[in-house]
Amino acid sequence: MKLHEYQGSELFSQAGIPTGAGHVVTTIEEVEKLKDSLGDLLVIKAQVHVGGRGKAGGVKLAKPENAVEVASKILGMDIKGLTVKKILVKEAIDIDKEYYLGVIQDRANRGVTFMASVMGGVDIEEVAVTHPDKIIKVTIDPSLGLQEFQVREIVFGAEFPVELRTQASDFVRKLYKVFMENDCTLAEINPLVVTKNGQLIAADAKVETDDNADFRHPEWEDMRDLDGSDKLELDAKKAGLSYVELDGDIGCVVNGAGLAMATMDVIKYNGGKPANFLDIGGSSNPDKVVTAMNILMAKPLKAILFNIFGGITRCDDVARGLITAFEKIKVDIPVVIRLTGTNEEVARDLLEKAGYKVGSSMDEAIKEVVALANNR
Repeated sequence: MKLHEYQGSELFSQAGIPTGAGHVVTTIEEVEKLKDSLGDLLVIKAQVHVGGRGKAGGVKLAKPENAVEVASKILGMDIKGLTVKKILVKEAIDIDKEYYLGVIQDRANRGVTFMASVMGGVDIEEVAVTHPDKIIKVTIDPSLGLQEFQVREIVFGAEFPVELRTQASDFVRKLYKVFMENDCTLAEINPLVVTKNGQLIAADAKVETDDNADFRHPEWEDMRDLDGSDKLELDAKKAGLSYVELDGDIGCVVNGAGLAMATMDVIKYNGGKPANFLDIGGSSNPDKVVTAMNILMAKPLKAILFNIFGGITRCDDVARGLITAFEKIKVDIPVVIRLTGTNEEVARDLLEKAGYKVGSSMDEAIKEVVALANNR
């Protein structure tokens, strides 16, 4: 789950990381009330789950006397298809220098990687391309936690001067704490600002959390902004399905994530284009299959493939679910069904009596659905 900047800043503040004075608002009336309480210069930021806010005009400086005018231009504006419904109004920071601090979940290195750079204020991806020597990376074993020698390695590697090293070390420790305690996949401060009076402040906050940890964080439900989410993915999640939309035209319904990945690979190998990753899991609940079909049919397709391997799940139960789904939903494109496993003979008999052709070979089923989609 992606958090808005103001939500990430709240997590930082709770951990003791200075973020500067500010408030999130949804109306111009709120801007009018607080504009004179945040200093002589304000920064007004659109809160949407999309990059490039500044270039799109969603981040502006304003004096208290014209704050309402500036805010009125940002509230309600469209940024890459998303409407700005919230803005963050903060006291502008007197910037002397900018650094970068970030923590990511690093599967490749089987740990948590801390990144820091003396070149803050720009995308870290850009720095990685143009000045890779300016990024320090330290991978932490989460079972051991962040060690003091690693803190020093990060601070020295990012070229913090002597007078800032104590503050910078404190930021590193606290950012790691935010990352771990909130089950994050990313926690980033960019820029980490040095003010004219030598104080470090997190001028921005980018935080993403791991949806697999939902059960540990009931508070996340109130933090979730559905405007930036894919509606079909949300519908699938509510139904207990795993769905990711792709750019192809062959709809895939599979039970098991591994089989789903293999199915997409073989479709591509045979010249087809999978339209989605859709794992219905081990359930044969007809309602689940109906939901899966509704999700599939929400976008244009040329063919649909059901690739079901019945291990613990009985194929005849799945077949009954498919028949129920087809009775409820009109499908006017070719459907190819592959069923194999427990009670597959019973399942094949049920489906064939209902008028559907069923195979047991995954390779043959995929070649057939690709040929149908490509009109071969």
